[in-house]
Amino acid sequence: MTRVKGGIVTKKRRKRTLKETKGFMWGRNSKFKLAKDALRHALTHAFQDRRKKKRVFRTVWQVQISAACKQYGLSYSKFIHGLTKSKIEINRKMLATLAIKHPEIFKVIVEKAKTTLETLKTA
Repeated sequence: MTRVKGGIVTKKRRKRTLKETKGFMWGRNSKFKLAKDALRHALTHAFQDRRKKKRVFRTVWQVQISAACKQYGLSYSKFIHGLTKSKIEINRKMLATLAIKHPEIFKVIVEKAKTTLETLKTA
């Protein structure tokens, strides 16, 4: 059987790995052995953090909505409860955007939630 030399394929694989690890520190961008291990870890974290990003953004929106609600004398949990009881279906991303960029519209929504909560108390 004839001998097959894999130098071209090996060089291509190493070159691709080193290109993907560009910008890494401490030799992990130039030494293949270190680079392939660093790349494996980086890809694992990238996969996990794409899922984690969604959780982080939700908490950020909750904090922003909570801060905006406190200006009108309402806690976050009571505000959300008032929205569900008044059947206003706006997601937290939109509520946070309204609270920051359009506070006058957000105030109307808070007042609607407040009146709904007050009618629930009296009933």
